Amino acid sequence: MKSEEAEKLIAEFEKGTLPKEKWTHHAHFVMALWYCYHLPLPVAVARIKDGIKQYNIAIGGVNTDDAGYHETITLFYIYAINHYIVHAIDKNNLDKLLADLNVQPFVAKDFPLQFYSNELLMSSRARKGWIHPDKFSFCFTL
Repeated sequence: MKSEEAEKLIAEFEKGTLPKEKWTHHAHFVMALWYCYHLPLPVAVARIKDGIKQYNIAIGGVNTDDAGYHETITLFYIYAINHYIVHAIDKNNLDKLLADLNVQPFVAKDFPLQFYSNELLMSSRARKGWIHPDKFSFCFTL
């Protein structure tokens, strides 16, 4: 994906007009990378969290103990994405970061399960707030 396509995705995401079928696993990463690249990390975190919650509602979804926004997964991936940006050789080249995003190990859907048991990660407690890993700690440089 090129930066122009990512910018369009972000605009539709922010307006709540991104078609649900385009809100893919990869689109989540593009959105988070976009904000982490363009904004100071605390601002990016707030925009990502609020944006997901608002988008879920805009498309008729909910944010409950069992569905919608998931705090631990969101923060886990933000840490991974920020680490990726900070340590990238071409960290100032958004198109290169977007192009290389697909081959990053953290993009795999089961990547968090290297650190979390499925039971803990899928718990309502992890959905509502940050929970430290129970299998293996990680240290992403921020």
